[in-house]
Amino acid sequence: MTLDEKQIAFLEKSRAAAMITVGDDGIARAVRVGIAMVDGKVWSSGTQDRARTKRLRKNPNCTLFVFDNTWSYLTLETRVRLIEGPDVPALSERLFRIMQNRPMGPLSWFGGEMDSEDFRRAMAEEGRLIYEFDIHRAYGLV
Repeated sequence: MTLDEKQIAFLEKSRAAAMITVGDDGIARAVRVGIAMVDGKVWSSGTQDRARTKRLRKNPNCTLFVFDNTWSYLTLETRVRLIEGPDVPALSERLFRIMQNRPMGPLSWFGGEMDSEDFRRAMAEEGRLIYEFDIHRAYGLV
C-alpha cells in the first residue's frame, strides 16, 4: 500500500506507538514502542526473547497505533518482517539515530551515553532485531 503525503509526514515526525499482536488465546496484546521511518519503511526495535517477537514468529500480523502529543493518530494494519543477523547492530544504530535525532555523536541508552562501537556491542549482546512493518491498510486523523 502507498501512504499519502500527510501519513508519511506524520510517521516521519512521530516516535510513539502501541504495537498490537495476537496471543495464542486470540486476545490482543498491546505494548508501547518507539518507531521511526528508515528508507521509507516503518521500523521498531525488539529482542529475540520478547513475548511479542515470539507471537510474531507464529503470526506476523500486527496493528500499530501511532500517536503524538495531540489528538492526531494513524492506525497501520501490517505484516511484520523480522530483520535478524549480523547486520542488526548497525541497522539498530541507524534506527536509534533517527529516533533520537542524533545523526552523529553518542546515543542514549538506558540513562547513559554510548559511542557507536559500544552501542553496537550492546545491540548484539541484547539479541536485538528490527521489526519492519509492511503496511496493508492505514487510517486515522492526521
